[in-house]
Amino acid sequence: MPPETPPAPRHELHCHLDGSVRPGTVAELARAQGVPLDGPVREVVTAPARCGSLSRFLTYIDVPLSVLQTPEALRRAARELVEDWRADHVVHGEVRFAPQLHGSRGMTLDDAVRAVAEGLAEGRAATGVRTGLLLCCLRHQSPDESLAVAEAAVRHRGEVAGLDLAGDERLHRARAHREAFDLAHGAGLPCTVHAGEAAGAESVWEAIDVLGARRIGHGVRCVGDSALLDRLRRDRLALEMCPTSNVQTGAVPGLAGHPATRLLAAGLAVTISTDTRTTSDTTLTAEFAALRRAAGWTAGQERLAQQHARDAAFAAPG
Repeated sequence: MPPETPPAPRHELHCHLDGSVRPGTVAELARAQGVPLDGPVREVVTAPARCGSLSRFLTYIDVPLSVLQTPEALRRAARELVEDWRADHVVHGEVRFAPQLHGSRGMTLDDAVRAVAEGLAEGRAATGVRTGLLLCCLRHQSPDESLAVAEAAVRHRGEVAGLDLAGDERLHRARAHREAFDLAHGAGLPCTVHAGEAAGAESVWEAIDVLGARRIGHGVRCVGDSALLDRLRRDRLALEMCPTSNVQTGAVPGLAGHPATRLLAAGLAVTISTDTRTTSDTTLTAEFAALRRAAGWTAGQERLAQQHARDAAFAAPG
C-alpha cells in the first residue's frame, strides 16, 4: 500500500493565544501559581459544541487568561503554540493577543509583547514555522486603552505584524477606536477587525470604511448584503472564517450550511482558521476534515482557501 500523501503546507491567520493554551499547560501553570480550577481542566477550558452566544463562549478563556500573567507563562504558551502549528502542518501562523489583559501581576504592555515575541522566536528556531504577531484592541475598552495598544504595536514594529479589534460587535461599535487604527495605518501596520460574527453586515462595513480593515475576523453575517460582497470581492478583503467556533458561538447554525462554502464559490477570499485551538478543541486539520464531512469540501476548495490565506498574510510567509 503506498504511503499516505502528507497534507499540503498550511497557513493560519486567526488564532487567539489565550484560547490556544494546551490544557496540560493550563493545569501546570495553575498548580504552580495557586490558581484554583473549578473542575477537570478540559471541562473549564473547552467550550461545548453549542454555547449559544459569543459571551458564553468567551468565559472558557477566563482560566487560561488567569494563568498567563507572567512573562514566563506567556513565553511558554507562545512557544508551544508554534510547536502545535508544526504538528498541524502549519508553515505560517499568525497569533493574536490583547497585552492589556496580562497586567494583573505587574506586566506592562511592552513586557507582555516582548514575552510573546520571545516565545514565538523560540518556536520558530525549533520548528522552522514562520510566525506573525497581532495585538488586539478590545471593543468594550476605552479609546485611550486601544490607543495605548496601538502605540505598543508601533513601538514593537519589528515584532508585531498587525493590529486587531476584538469583542462583541453587537454591544460596542468599532468607530470609537478609530484613532488607534489611524495610528497603526500611519506606521504601516495592516489591520484586521472582528466583525459580522455577533452582529450583521453593518459591522463589516464599519470595519472596512471606518477602521480600514484589510481582513475581517469571521464575517459570516455578510452573506445577505450583495453590495458588501461586491466590495469584499473587489478589494480582495480576506474573511478569516473559523467554522467550529462559529457554530459554538451561534454565529451559524451548523457546518453544513456554513457561509464559507458559498462565499468561496462566489470568488471571495475565504480563509479557514481555528480561532481558539483549546476552547474549540480543534486544529486546522480538523477544521478542513469537518468541512469535508459536513459541507462536501474537496481538496481543490481547501487548496483555494489556503492560497487565499497565503495571499492575505500580514507577515509575508515567503
